[in-house]
Amino acid sequence: MMTTLFTPARLGPLSLPNRIVMAPMTRCRAFGNVPSELMVEYYRLRAEAGLILTEGTSPSPNGLGYARIPGLYSDQQVAGWRQVTDAVHAAGGRIFVQLMHTGRVGHPANLPAGARLVAPSAIAAPGEMWTDSQGMQPHPVPAEMTEADIETAIGEYATACQNAIAAGFDGVELHGANGYLIDQFLNTASNRRADRWGGSIGNRIRFAVEVARAAAAAIGAERVGMRISPYNTFNGMAPDAEMDALYLRLIEALNDVGLVYIHVVDHSSMGAPAPSDELKARMRSAFKGRYILSGGYDAQRANADLAAGRGDLVAFGRPFIANPDLVQKLRTGTPLKPADPATFYTPDAKGYTEW
Repeated sequence: MMTTLFTPARLGPLSLPNRIVMAPMTRCRAFGNVPSELMVEYYRLRAEAGLILTEGTSPSPNGLGYARIPGLYSDQQVAGWRQVTDAVHAAGGRIFVQLMHTGRVGHPANLPAGARLVAPSAIAAPGEMWTDSQGMQPHPVPAEMTEADIETAIGEYATACQNAIAAGFDGVELHGANGYLIDQFLNTASNRRADRWGGSIGNRIRFAVEVARAAAAAIGAERVGMRISPYNTFNGMAPDAEMDALYLRLIEALNDVGLVYIHVVDHSSMGAPAPSDELKARMRSAFKGRYILSGGYDAQRANADLAAGRGDLVAFGRPFIANPDLVQKLRTGTPLKPADPATFYTPDAKGYTEW
């Protein structure tokens, strides 16, 4: 039987009724970095997805680079997320939290007292960052992480994984894509270290692998996935000559950890260089877990790629913003409502739970 978006699937211990994944999307409605009542309704409305991946959620005060993004390191945040997971589960859904440490992509005005902007190397991200208190501000130069800082960050991911289970999540996605902290270690544009965390491919993948190992040890590898974005140029990332080899080596290491999935983002629909078909095929062949496709998909292309075996599940991002009933619309072929980019990151219900 041909696999389609509506073919049930297994994901570790979970049974998914369909292969539609709600992609993680920053929406900036977590006031005080704690999940809000608005967020409870937002996720509940989308519980028909085979799997929901939340917006990027920081495992550390240092990782709260954007205004109004949530964390998962305090009791208050765990309690807030518990309301979200309870609502999604009551509606029949399954939900993973995406852990996103923003690293150098941030500004001190967005960080809580005592937090620091840290990164693999003291190289500022290009461009500017919105702050609620000071408007647009250039990214400052981050503090280069010491060995102790790196060990602390790995431990924060592990603790956040344990907090995720306490908050009722079905699992965790480690955000290793899009120029955030894990990706900053992978990429030579942001990692100029000369110690065991930089330079060679084996050194540059070390942070990603150690975070994955710590997460798997904390909650079980069958509840941990990772998002990656080869050839992504977002947040100042840049391809290099070793990029294909790096991602293939990373996948080998993640196989050893036993992660339940990798979530591979192709940003060519947003103007980035496309990973080659050869690299995509080699990654798909090499990885032993589930493979989530992502990047500008519609139903026709998603079904074609599933039928061809290019992936096991397909993530949809922006279509879910104005179409909480996206699963039903994909099933029936109903036209989708366009989302309003002016409301993507604003602090109220307009464009979020109200259209």
